[in-house]
This record gives sequence, C-alpha cells and structure tokens, in this order.
Amino acid sequence: MSDTPFGFGLPPEEPEDGDEGKKKDPQSGGQGPANPFGFGGLPGAGGFGAPGADNPLAAMFGSLNPNDLGAAFQQLGQMLSYEGGPVNWDMAKQIARQTVAQGTADGVKDASVGPSERTAVQEAVRLADLWLDDATSLPSGAGTAVAWSRAEWVEATLPAWKELVDPVAERVGAAMGDVLPEEMQAMAGPLIGMMRSMGGAMFGSQIGQAVGVLAGEVVGSTDIGLPLGPAGRAALLPVNIEAFGKDLGVTKDEVRLYLALREAAHQRLFAHVPWLRSHLFGAVEGYARGIKVDTAKLEDVVGQFDPQNPEQLQDALQQGMFQPEDTPAQKAALARLETALALVEGWVDAVVHAAAKPRLSSADALRETLRRRRASGGPAEQTFATLIGLELRPRRLRDASRLWASLTDARGVDGRDALWAHPDMLPTASDLDDPDGFVHREHMDFSELDKMLGEAASGGSVDKPNLKKDDDGTGSTDSKDDDTE
Repeated sequence: MSDTPFGFGLPPEEPEDGDEGKKKDPQSGGQGPANPFGFGGLPGAGGFGAPGADNPLAAMFGSLNPNDLGAAFQQLGQMLSYEGGPVNWDMAKQIARQTVAQGTADGVKDASVGPSERTAVQEAVRLADLWLDDATSLPSGAGTAVAWSRAEWVEATLPAWKELVDPVAERVGAAMGDVLPEEMQAMAGPLIGMMRSMGGAMFGSQIGQAVGVLAGEVVGSTDIGLPLGPAGRAALLPVNIEAFGKDLGVTKDEVRLYLALREAAHQRLFAHVPWLRSHLFGAVEGYARGIKVDTAKLEDVVGQFDPQNPEQLQDALQQGMFQPEDTPAQKAALARLETALALVEGWVDAVVHAAAKPRLSSADALRETLRRRRASGGPAEQTFATLIGLELRPRRLRDASRLWASLTDARGVDGRDALWAHPDMLPTASDLDDPDGFVHREHMDFSELDKMLGEAASGGSVDKPNLKKDDDGTGSTDSKDDDTE
C-alpha cells in the first residue's frame, strides 16, 4: 500500500527513452500520457493496470474491441456523472472486489470457505471464549462465529470504511467548491461538478484498491483495532490465517486458536463497552476535521484545470495538497485517537496473553510475531496512512499492554476491566508514559453513582457522593461518611 495520505498513487513513470508507450498527437505533434486518467484501467475494460500498448486509449481501455470500448465509455460516463457523497463507494466496492479476485502478490487466490473450515473456526471461537472467561470479567460478545472469504470481508466491512473515510474526503470535496469566488461559482458550476465527480472517483478508486489489498492480509474483522464487521459476529479468514502461519513453525490449529482469542477478545470489549465504538469513530472524525487543504495549490489547479487532462488533479492531490493542521487542537485529536486505539489493542494483547500463556506453547512466539507485524507497518498502520493520512505509533501499543498487565497485578481482573465503565476513567497518553503512577492513583468509582441513581429511582433517600478530582482531572469518589472509617 501507498504511504501517501489517502493512497493516491504516483503517476506512471516516464520511460528512459521518453517515447515508449506514447503516441504523437497528429494535430499538435505533442505527446500525451499513456493513461490519460491515471486510474490504472477501468472495470469491464481489460482489468485494472492492463498494459497500455502504444495507443493512449488502449492504456485506459485495455483493448480496442468495440464491446470493451462501449463498456469502458459507459463506466467513464458513470464516473463523471457521479453525484453522491465525497467518495464513489460503488466504484470502491467494484475495485476492491477486482483486487481480491487478482490474488495477493505471493500468488494466493481467494477461495470460498468450505464446511470443514467453517466448523474449525466456530470451534476455535467457542474454545477461545471459554479460555477468556478466566482472563476478563467481560462476558462473551460473539453471538455467532463465521468464516469469511476475502470477498466476504470486503462486503461486510465497507459500511465501516464509509463511516471512517467520508469525513476526510468531505474536507477535500468542500475545498474544491470553495476556492472560487462566490460570484464565479455559478458560472463554473459544471466544472466544479466535474471536479467533484472526479474527486469522488479518485477516492473510490484508491480506497477500493486499499481495502482490496487489506483483504488479502487481515485474519479477522478487528485487525486494525476497530469493529469493522457487524456487531456480535466474530469472523476469521481461513485463507489468510493459513498464509499468516505458513513459516512460523506452529501448527495450524494453534495459529487459528490464538487468532480466535484476539477476535473474541475484541468482540467482548466492543459488545460490553457501549460507548467505545462511537468514541473511536468520533476520534477519527475529530482528527479529520483538522485536515486542511492547501487552497493556494488548489486554486492553481482549478485555474489551470483541463477537462481533457484530469490526471493533473490526481497528481496535485498526491503531492500533499491536504495535510493535518499543526495546531494544539489537531495534535490533541491525534493523541486521543492514537491513545484510544493503543488502549484497545493493549488490552486485547494483555488479556489474550493471559488466556493463552498457560495453554499454548506457542503463545509467546505468536504474540511477538503479531507485535512485529504491527511495528513493521502491518495492515493497521498502512491502512490508516492510506485512508486518513495517519500512521499509528506501535510503541504506544506495547506501552498500553504493559499498563493493562500492571493494572491486573495491582487491582485484579475486575478492577482492571472496571476502567472501561466510562471514557474519563481510561488512561491518557501521559499515563502510558508513567504506567506505575496511573496504576496506584485513585480513580472515580462510577458504581457509587449507579447505586445512587438506582436508589433515587426507587424512591429511597441517598447521600450524594463526594467526587474528588485527581491531578489528571478524572477523580475519585468517596461517600460522605468516609472520614469516619
């Protein structure tokens, strides 16, 4: 995947001789790009990334067969007439499915999941849930366990990708219409509309490719620390699990079971911490609101926009037209998002290790393999860098795991998991730097508030709790007569 924010790919490189893959313009004598739209091919037109030959149309449409050309022009018309949101999600889905169909770089193709694999996944998740009962106070969150093909993963997770990516794409789409003076926008309406359609298509193209590539790497529905699949459904991808464990020297059953533990642990957290999903997605949206667009560069692009040369818009986007604002608010949004994701992943890492260590001889090796996968730029880091211009810091994941483990030692499983009762009780970024300080600090006990509200609802008379704020602003709760203890 590309490291460029939003995954806008680089334009095709110029051949060394300057002539390969180009064709002289008979009227002007100039030379045009091999692919005039820079999308690497269109659906129904010879596939994506088809060789360009020496005809500029062939580079885009794959062949000069009249039927193929008709289909390609129809796709082009649909792309330019798109009037939906900031991302053309129909195109994204189509490209993701085609990317999956092509297989991964190592030649592994997608395949339908057979009955035996479905049974193996269901049994692994069932056993994983039994083991997790000893490692966390949160009950099972997986009502069903399913085995997905890569294509099924794409279909099931696209709604979540839409929720994650649309806020960022909207920033760019809005900027396209704002760079012209208001009195000129009415006159330039068709041009602005075309640019927005092209922008939606470019986002759709690149996001579809990114999601399609990710489908060839992920092993479940929660690999990136977010609930991408339907609620209450633990999902594993057998074809990717086999590829993941190929050279580890660990039996296939142990690999599947360890990954089932991680999936089941994520499901427990998201099922029984009702505010967590909106908290995480809200953190992504908060970060997206701080994305600014280089309006000077965009004005230059708009002023020189040539409808016959729309790849210049894609070139401008991939050259850093938008980037996070360097403001205290945006830095705080980034810290909140990174910390929230690290806390989720760190809790899962600590809980799964506690459940697997006494039972699986390969627990340590599998844990380290997954940690290194993230640290070296695994699916989570690459996908966030591609889709929202954000790279996670793997160091935070290890810090969070150590903090949760320390909390388990100090407060027990129940005391550790009780911190998920409210977002204000969770550790902050500074707490990850000083885990011991957080572990031994007093925190707000919301159970007292719940008890008070319950008694008030039943008509009883209750004393108000005394909330003491700690240095970090969270606080602790003491009843009125604590001083007499």
